[in-house]
Parts: sequence; structure tokens; C-alpha cells
Amino acid sequence: MNLSGPIDFKPKILSTLSNYSASRFKADLIAGIVVGVVALPLAVAFAIASGVNPSIGLITAIIGGFLVSALGGCSVQIGGPTGAFIVIVYGIIANYGLEGLAIATFMAGLILVLLGLFHLGTVIKFIPYPIVVGFTAGIALTIFSTQINDFLGLGLTDLPASFIPKWGHYLTHLDSIDWLTTAVGVVSLLIIICVPKISKKLPGALIAIITVTTAVWFINTYAEGCHITTIGDRFGNLSTDIPLPHGFVLSMDTINELLPSAFTIAILGAIESLLSATVADGVTGSRTNSNTELIGQGMANIVVPFFGGIPVTGAIARTMTNITNGGRTPIAGIIHALVLLLIFLFMMPLINLVPMACLAGVLIMVSYNMSGWRTIRGMFSNPKGDMAVLIVTFLLTVIFDLTIAIEIGLLLAIILFLRRVTENTQIRVYGEQLDVAEGSESTRHEVLDVAQGVEVYEIDGPFFFGVATKFDELMRTTLGSKPIVRIIRMRKVPFIDATGVHNLEILIKSSLAEGIHVVLSGVKPEVQAVLDHAGIDKLIGADHICPHITIAVKRANLIARENA
Repeated sequence: MNLSGPIDFKPKILSTLSNYSASRFKADLIAGIVVGVVALPLAVAFAIASGVNPSIGLITAIIGGFLVSALGGCSVQIGGPTGAFIVIVYGIIANYGLEGLAIATFMAGLILVLLGLFHLGTVIKFIPYPIVVGFTAGIALTIFSTQINDFLGLGLTDLPASFIPKWGHYLTHLDSIDWLTTAVGVVSLLIIICVPKISKKLPGALIAIITVTTAVWFINTYAEGCHITTIGDRFGNLSTDIPLPHGFVLSMDTINELLPSAFTIAILGAIESLLSATVADGVTGSRTNSNTELIGQGMANIVVPFFGGIPVTGAIARTMTNITNGGRTPIAGIIHALVLLLIFLFMMPLINLVPMACLAGVLIMVSYNMSGWRTIRGMFSNPKGDMAVLIVTFLLTVIFDLTIAIEIGLLLAIILFLRRVTENTQIRVYGEQLDVAEGSESTRHEVLDVAQGVEVYEIDGPFFFGVATKFDELMRTTLGSKPIVRIIRMRKVPFIDATGVHNLEILIKSSLAEGIHVVLSGVKPEVQAVLDHAGIDKLIGADHICPHITIAVKRANLIARENA
């Protein structure tokens, strides 16, 4: 990782167009049309679940999807609104309105661009897997809970945003279930589940929407006394006009309030996009430029809010649909956006007829697929610390919100990681004899005689703040008679942090004050550079920093005899 290197922005579409062919365009055209059709119900459903007009979901998929494909670093990535953002978007709208969402999305786009410009594309992949699984499962459960009202036809308004009060509200109104609406939702779910068993290439969600919408239209038109709520009933006739770009007011107070949410959107978008790209690379054999992908995702999120859109990220399901149907270049993603544009311009009146219960069925299936329950079940054999991170992240996502969940989940994961490293870092104390080959793969054993008055300590692992404290405690508890020389063997120390340097400096100064010499042995070049920068070589003398333990012991024995 080089934070100060040249800008790593090389959109895949540029290399694609240099050797593009008619046969490749035919494959991309078919894939783009199929993905556009598959993306339609998802874009509408995600928008409604997020608390915005369905047309906003299509606008986001059109503009965001186009920019992700045109500017991204993955050949087959399909961008648009996804289920992962539903929880955070709904919360922002509830607290700050649509303008607050636009500002948070815009700031998230800037953060993503900065992550790409500073070459942090690969770092995002190091976010602990239990955190990703935990908040994804939490989002899935939250999405499921938001769809119960429409799925059962309860007709509730002003539902609490929090998970527990919301379910309390549901349970007290179970006598309001509309069984006809519930039947529509159940039939929609059954179609979505059964269609892939016939053919995995058939879009189950779209077939469910077409079939169920047709049936509901006949019921609403010809069955007296029966009416099933549709998108048109809930939102009125949807506009077919592309909204003109509009601005929003920025102030420091607004920025400070929305920055945590913007950070969450950015991190969530980066994780989902790069995970999607990684999966796609494994299938196609291509290689995603992570930094370019983040910049492309960032640009999409910077532009979309000016048209009223919601956050954009790479969508794993749509990306895999693209690959399965032959898409191999960003042209397929651009065609998918154009297909959605044509639907938006000419078919919006038909979308008004889609029943809300059917969309609820689509989202319940999305939440089931997101839940990753098989992954969670398989992780029960992992260390307890990993499961603790997963469970805490899951519960915080469900009970509070995603921002708190990611922050505390990361903090807990870091603490557990540091604890493991500290526990695995060993500090050994040697007496009168020392086997040079001990702790290495060498078969040549050389036993060194350590003179009386010489203590040898070996640090096996990184010398950071946790280990520095552990080493300091060990030094205090093993003090017997005052030694003449202390050898600190550092052949297995890969790095040292500021606390390690500080503790080492205190040890050396206190030892020198007592007339005790300190000799360092086997210091790696990268650690040596840190110590030299801190002036440790001047403090103990360059001749007291030895490249090998044999030299260090000889040096210490000589000092011990001279001072005996």
C-alpha cells in the first residue's frame, strides 16, 4: 500500500474498447437486457423499503449503474441500489429527510473517492469476516421485519422505526390480517422459490411480479368488494420524467451530524462492491482494480444525489446474473442501465399495478438470501472471539443501527485480535546455556555458555504496546540479583510500534542508570530503522546492537568479565 503513489484510476472500459468485437457486443447485449429486466423489480422494491418513491430506485439504478460500469475497475460489476442500504437509508430519511440523505450519499461518495485515491482499495478487504456476516444477517432480519406490514396486509401507518417496538406493534394488530393480501404474498414467494428449480436463468422475482400483478388486476377490476393495495394506490401515478439535477444546502452542523452515516454508507458500499468484484473475478478469471472500483463507486454516489437518488454499490446477485448470461465487459452494465431507462420512460404505468404484497415477497426472499444462515451455522466451530464479534454486530445492527454496529464490531474485533497477538507473542528467559538453533528450523545445534551476570531475553512476535507492557512486567518479576548485562534477542520481532520503542528506551535508561549494559541481538532491518530513528543506537552504542546471538553473547560475556 502506497498512500503517496500516483493516482490509480484506470477504468476497465478503456482497455475493453481497444479490442472490442461484434461477437463480444452480442454477448454483452443479451446479458445487459437480461440484467436490466432482473434489476427492475429489485430497484423498485429497494426504493420502497428505503422509504422513497419507486421511481427513485429506477433513477438510481439507471444513473448509478451507468457510472459504475463506465468508471469502475471491474469488467462485469453491475451497480445500483441494494438491500444492504435499506436500513441506513430508512433511518437517515426518518431523522434528516430526503435532503439529509442526499448530503450523506454525496459525502459517502467523496469518502469512497478518497479511499481509492489513497490506494486503500485492498485494505477494505481486511475487515474481519465475522463483522461482515454479522451486519449482513442483521440487515436481512431488519429488511424482513419491514415487510410484514405489506405482506400480511395489516394496513398499519406510522410504524416505529426500531426493531423491538415495531414487532410489538405487529403482534398487537394480528387481528387485522388481510388474508387475500397474505395469499398474494405467499403465492409470490412460492413462484420466486420454484422458478429457479425449473431454470436458474429465469428471473423468479420478475416472473412472480408479472404473474401476480396480472391476477391482482383481474381481482381489483372484476371482483366486487375485493381490493389489493398496489404501488399506484400507495404512491399515486409514477412520473416518467427524468428529474432535473438539483442542489442541497451544506453546513458544518449538517456535515457533523451526517458524517457517521456517510462513513457507514461508504464502508458498506466499499465492502459490498469489492466482495462482489472478488466473487466475479473468481468466476471470470479477470482482475479488478480495487482503487479504480472505489473511485468509480464514489463518483456514482457523488452524482446520484443531485437527481434525488439513493446510495449505489455493486450488487452481487445482478453481477452474477450478468456473468451467467455472457456479460464480460462494462458494456453489458451500460446496456443494463439503458434498458432500465427505456422501461422508466415507457412502462411506468404498468409498475403502478404491482401489488405491495408481491414486492414484500420479493424483499422477504432477498432478506433470506442475505441472511447467510448456513455461513453462521458453519462459524459455530470458529473461535469464541469470532462468534462474539458476529453476535454483537448482529444484535447492534438489529436493535440499534448499522453505524453503531460497524463501529463497535470493528473495535471489538481489534481488541480480540490484539489480545490474540499478545497471547501468542512469547518472551523467553535463558540461563547459563543457550542453544542457538532453539526455536528455528536449523538442525545445527550450537550451545553457547552465558557468563554469570548475563541475562538473555528473547521476544518472539511483534513488539507493540500490548507486548511491551507484558515484557516490562516480566522484567520486573524475574529480577533476581542485579545483572551486569541484559541481552534482548529480537530475531523474531517483525515490527515495533511507538509504545514498544518507548518501553525499550525506558528499560535501557533505567538499566544504564544502574550500571547495567543492554545488548540487542538479531534486529531485523525494518526494526533497526525504527530504533535508529528513535536514537536507540546512540543511547546504548552501535557496538551493542549485534547481528547474531553468537556475537551478542561473546560481547556480553566480555563485558561481564571486565566488570566482575
